[in-house]
Amino acid sequence: MKGIEELLRQHPFVRGLEDGIITLIAGCAKNVAFQANEYVFREGDAADEFYLIRHGTVALEMFVPGQGPFTFLTVKNGEILGANWLIPPYRSSFDARAVELTRAIAFDGKCLRDKCESDHHVGYEMMKRFIPPLVERLRTARLQNVELCDDGKHQRQ
Repeated sequence: MKGIEELLRQHPFVRGLEDGIITLIAGCAKNVAFQANEYVFREGDAADEFYLIRHGTVALEMFVPGQGPFTFLTVKNGEILGANWLIPPYRSSFDARAVELTRAIAFDGKCLRDKCESDHHVGYEMMKRFIPPLVERLRTARLQNVELCDDGKHQRQ
């Protein structure tokens, strides 16, 4: 059985990260698994953790009145799940449901925030890894909204 630090070193999130920082953040991590259709977290839950997906797929869902749950994004192997551990009041803003058996590394958000606050270099390294995927997800969401709203009559000037 692999230790958490070894599992962490296999994830793209830590690519290029100093060995000492990997060892430090591994102290905030644990190995977890979610069965198909199990919720990782629900909208409004305390955002105490974030996840590095090792295997599987997680659907990010929001409730649409009159229609039920709507999947607006899926997160897969090698990706990050959950950023609300960074932003007070630390509450989840959507549901996250495992589509299939999903294995992940879960990080205790408070533990990692404390380590980032104690050593701003660690915090900077974490932000360099969090910001690019979040910006990419915003770009994707923007493109999806344009496709949904464009009825073929609007053209870019």
